[in-house]
Amino acid sequence: MASVLLGSFSLASSLTAGSFVTKASWYKTQKIQNEYLIVRHQQQHNLKHDYRYIEVASTSKERGRCYSMNAGSGESFEYEHQDPSPKSLLASTKDSLYTFIRFIRPMPTIGITINIISASLLAVENLSDISPTFFIGLLKAIAVFLPMQIYNVSVNSLADFEIDKINKPYLPMASGEYSRRTVIIIVASSLILSLGLGWIVGSLPLLWVISSYFIFSSAYSINLPLLRWKRSSVLTIINYIVKFIMLNLGLFLHMQTYVFKRPTMYPKSLVMAIVFVSIFAVVISLFKDLPDIEGDEKFGIRTLAVRLGPKWVFWFCISLLEMAYGAAILFVGATSSSIWSKLITGLGHAFLASILWYHAKFVDVKSKTETLFFYKFIWKLYMAESFIIPFVR
Repeated sequence: MASVLLGSFSLASSLTAGSFVTKASWYKTQKIQNEYLIVRHQQQHNLKHDYRYIEVASTSKERGRCYSMNAGSGESFEYEHQDPSPKSLLASTKDSLYTFIRFIRPMPTIGITINIISASLLAVENLSDISPTFFIGLLKAIAVFLPMQIYNVSVNSLADFEIDKINKPYLPMASGEYSRRTVIIIVASSLILSLGLGWIVGSLPLLWVISSYFIFSSAYSINLPLLRWKRSSVLTIINYIVKFIMLNLGLFLHMQTYVFKRPTMYPKSLVMAIVFVSIFAVVISLFKDLPDIEGDEKFGIRTLAVRLGPKWVFWFCISLLEMAYGAAILFVGATSSSIWSKLITGLGHAFLASILWYHAKFVDVKSKTETLFFYKFIWKLYMAESFIIPFVR
């Protein structure tokens, strides 16, 4: 549980950390915590083996003691086998769940889930729309899309197995916790589940989203002729932009046309959402390569981080986000006719721009641990943006 707490930080605590601690101590703490998490994953099998060895030795000792007591008292020499305690089953279930959560990459999965909620809220015109009908439509969207997100992650893990041994040795497949057969089962079952639920729900926008997501996710990862877009930085960026736009546009149309039965329209908030997710798609697609330079370079994956160096990519991403926040303040917040929308949009983006610049100054771009942590921080900024966008009016 301690490792989970060290590895998981709430959005609120991450975004406000700078106001409570000094700049140097804050980033030093994050670096130590991330290094501890990586070392913990790499040693997980050894620790479990040691634990089991101690448990077996302890059990054997206990059995010997019981045998001696029975012999001394003249009772039956037979040792009665006791069923495993419920606690052992619970601990095993927790370990399995924790491994699966690490496998599906919790930060992107949580970020996508929040994005689904945000895109659905774009179709809300007044408070009366927040009804059981809305929540049922939202749950259908989450149930249909999350298995496709799991497919996206698992097919990438399957294709990048050798690369992950270098870049991410703590992931379940790279560390040996999941076999190739297990991952293939997850790939197939998540794909069938997503497409099957989409067909049952019957929402054309949802079917359009998951079908296109399947095509682009497969094209990015699978190593076949004309595929494996991961090898090209341009195709990677295009892949992320298209998937992010389709997700937001498709979820909005699902709520607008399928749930609320309204005619198709494109409000200002939707336009802003598409612009911002496109920018974040570029940043995330470039930033995810910073911690992976070593493995990508060894296997011939010529990302921009490999070609131009981590420092150039890092500050390009920071500059792009800062310009996006500035544009949102000037052209969205300042021009809004609603006072509360003006305040939330303007102050919210000013706050996000400030903490982004504050934290970026302390990142050692040559450190795999620090760039990995900052990549997770970018996802938290994306989640924060998802909370702001529905307020644009």
